[in-house]
Amino acid sequence: MLAAAPLARHHAPKDFSDHVALAFTKAMKVLADALFARRYGHRAVVLETIAAVPGMVGGTLQHLRSLRRAEGDRGWIRTLLEEAENERMHLMIFMRISSPTAFERLLILLAQGIFYNCFFLLYLLSPKTAHRVTGYFEEEAVHSYTEYLAGVDDGTHANTPAPQLAIDYWKLAADARLRDVIVAVRKDEAHHRDVNHQFADDLA
Repeated sequence: MLAAAPLARHHAPKDFSDHVALAFTKAMKVLADALFARRYGHRAVVLETIAAVPGMVGGTLQHLRSLRRAEGDRGWIRTLLEEAENERMHLMIFMRISSPTAFERLLILLAQGIFYNCFFLLYLLSPKTAHRVTGYFEEEAVHSYTEYLAGVDDGTHANTPAPQLAIDYWKLAADARLRDVIVAVRKDEAHHRDVNHQFADDLA
């Protein structure tokens, strides 16, 4: 596992595919900002349904690649599937904090269906670009959760008790609050950011 990295770490694009990955991420951020503004709990619910897709797609395609070539995977499959499961747990936890509206549930269905197929195709065409996109997505996730945390600290968002699922998953204190959950999620996202940028570098 990679050591903890600075929260503000950013991978400067080095080639055309990196620039494409960053531009796509920025476009998605503009869309997310327009839909959710500062409603971070609802934003987390919708975006975590998408965030769990890259790890599952990458893990599946790396698994098939390993089978085709009858060679090892350097530990990538387990890492990617663990990432997908971790992001799914983020969703389960935020579902206990912010219930999505009917519109957001429809958005989840549409966004996940479109994104899964697009990311699957991207990974087939260029695994490096796919991992770079994920790395940039995670950079934005770290930024978003940092803003969410600031809102809790300044009283904009209520520092409600942490769901029991979060306490059990991260082994938090029994009296943990929303702030502790956000810190834990942000740490996970920073780790995913670094792993995916490293995978992209390895494929470069």
